[in-house]
Parts: sequence; structure tokens; C-alpha cells
Amino acid sequence: MDAPNEDPPHLRTLRRLVNALTVVFILGFITIVIVIVMQFARTNAVPTGPELPPFTSLPESETAQAVTYGAEWIAIVTVDEDGNERIRTYGLDGMPRQTIDIEHYE
Repeated sequence: MDAPNEDPPHLRTLRRLVNALTVVFILGFITIVIVIVMQFARTNAVPTGPELPPFTSLPESETAQAVTYGAEWIAIVTVDEDGNERIRTYGLDGMPRQTIDIEHYE
């Protein structure tokens, strides 16, 4: 009795599926490693804060922490050298509207 040279069709299909799954897992693992390496490389960069509209200018002692755009205004949260936080609102034309000191309660 001679052994058949060919595998049954369902075994060939299973072998192809296993090979395809192996390739997909390897590609997925490589992708995850690349994303993690890119994230670590990006975290070493110096944070610059949010991008301000070109017409706004803050006092020299303050840095922007957040920017929010409204329908007809822009709000910028700032912090000064002493750690005091403020919300500065501007019109869309760049003119200051209001400054609010943020008080921290303990």
C-alpha cells in the first residue's frame, strides 16, 4: 500500500491559513514596536505649549497653557513665573476683552 504524495485539501487550506496568520502576527508585532519607538523618540522633545493665534501677544512673564476658540472670542490660560494662573480672553480681532485670575482653594 503506497502512501499518497499529496495532502488532503482541507490540510493544505489549514496550512495556508496558519502561514497567513503567522505573517499577520509578525507584521503586527513589527508595527507595534515601530509605534512604541516613535513615541519614545517624540517624548524627548521639548514641549513648546499650544500654538497661539498670530495676533495675540502675552506679557513677557506669562506662558500659555491652553487655548480655546469660541464663536467670537479666544481664551488663553496662562501661568506666570510665580505660578499664578489667568484666563485671558481676546476678540477675533486680537483686542483684549477680559482677564480672570484663577484662585486655588485648599
